[in-house]
Amino acid sequence: MTTFLQVATTIDGEAAAQRLARAVVEARLAACVQVQGPLHSTYHWQGDVETATEWLCTMKTSAAKLPALEAKIGELHSYDVPEIVATEIVAGSAAYLAWLAAELEESEA
Repeated sequence: MTTFLQVATTIDGEAAAQRLARAVVEARLAACVQVQGPLHSTYHWQGDVETATEWLCTMKTSAAKLPALEAKIGELHSYDVPEIVATEIVAGSAAYLAWLAAELEESEA
């Protein structure tokens, strides 16, 4: 049985978020990407407390695709250490999960 994930990353601009979303969907590393923002983040970076306006990209993928998706995010991302957090989808509608499986299988054929 396929393990599906939601993978989140934040990025520094709406255009960059849309480029990332399109690139990972076109490469079939994610079946879907939702872009939300702007949002405001506060975090420690290099000894200081920083704030930034960011956009959140939530990607639906499989565990098998995660290494390639991580690599693509790293390639396209402007941050030195981009957030890449994966959460397992433990339940979902059968029809939606079947759609995810079908969309992600295309690049494996």
